[in-house]
Amino acid sequence: MARTIALIAHDHKKDDIVKFAIRHQPLLARYHLIATETTGKRIEDATNLIIERMASGSVGGDAQIAAKVVAGEIIAVIFLIDPLNAQPHEPDIQTLLRICNVHLVPLATNLGTAEAIATSFAQSLVAHLIFNPVSGGGNGEQDLNFIKQMLDPHLHLEVHLTSLDISPQELAIQAISQDADLIIASGGDGTVSAVAGAMIGTDVPLGVIPRGTANAFGMALGITQQINQLRRACEIILAGKTRVIDAARCNNLPLILLAGIGYEAETIEKADREAKNRWGSLAYIMAGWQQLNEQQLFDAEIEIEGEMRTFQAGAITIANAAPPTSVLAQGIGEVVMDDGLLDITIATVDNKIQAVTTMLSMLGAALIRTSAELDNIVHLRSRKVKISANPIQKVVLDGEIIGNTPLEIECLPQSLTVFAPVL
Repeated sequence: MARTIALIAHDHKKDDIVKFAIRHQPLLARYHLIATETTGKRIEDATNLIIERMASGSVGGDAQIAAKVVAGEIIAVIFLIDPLNAQPHEPDIQTLLRICNVHLVPLATNLGTAEAIATSFAQSLVAHLIFNPVSGGGNGEQDLNFIKQMLDPHLHLEVHLTSLDISPQELAIQAISQDADLIIASGGDGTVSAVAGAMIGTDVPLGVIPRGTANAFGMALGITQQINQLRRACEIILAGKTRVIDAARCNNLPLILLAGIGYEAETIEKADREAKNRWGSLAYIMAGWQQLNEQQLFDAEIEIEGEMRTFQAGAITIANAAPPTSVLAQGIGEVVMDDGLLDITIATVDNKIQAVTTMLSMLGAALIRTSAELDNIVHLRSRKVKISANPIQKVVLDGEIIGNTPLEIECLPQSLTVFAPVL
């Protein structure tokens, strides 16, 4: 279902449709509005609503609207007709009536039925879906059609595709400005993180439909599973159960998962888009195995609550949320995403065998949610942390390389509302 309402009125009913628009201005502002030329201008002059104007009804504006109904772009038509004094030049209701009946689009022809539509829509949720068509290397068009099939019957769904010209964060900001009831991010962790970053502190709930290579945030929330993953994510959103979790800021960028310094950043950089498209999540394992041969220790200074500590490390991970598969974040076996604290894990290893043994031990500890208690692993917790490294190290943030050390991270407790399965 689209998110567009069409407005038309015969000459003697234009005052009525303007009054209707004034009366329902807060509701109509949530939707994309189109109207025939004169009707649209009258409404714009009387309200703060933005109207996309078609041609005048006398020269085919109603036919343009009918074409949009056929294309599935319109959820309702309000056409206030004058049954007694319609002029010959005014649009005829019959064509639009037939088209709306064929395509099951509600059509109001008087103020009574217009009010009924307004009442119904006031109880409906407007959802903005921000969809990354290239995430995961799968069939983006097929995924989008399935998601629309699942959500359209229950939500007024507006679909936005990310591109090189407009980022997920920009699309999320636009959706918030249009009073979205909920925003859905569909893509990899980078897409989800960008959308979530715009939603921090807004109370607008975030739906996540994971379609990336790793899908770590979906896993952390308990959304991701191998079978029927898209269906499960859509069902969680439609169930309407939300959870309030922490988010964070890293060098003024949003962080919902984790930041990695050293080994993890180098691994992410090695697993490029071509490798991920070809091998999927196996690309990270291959890149990580290669990096074990190349990773060098570095000196790190970590400031927590005014206290400076120094370490020699091969990897440092600062986690807000992380599934068990984010092994290097599991300093104590579990990262709690709503405790108001960051989990900081510092790992030092001398050789490849020790590195493999350490990661297997941490993965096992994460699966049973207990500390691995390894001598070469240090775990700290804090709301704020500053880290510098010598030599300078690459930094990965929610799956994307963002630059180099130093970095400063602050947890933002209970700042992001997400749709999540019932625990």
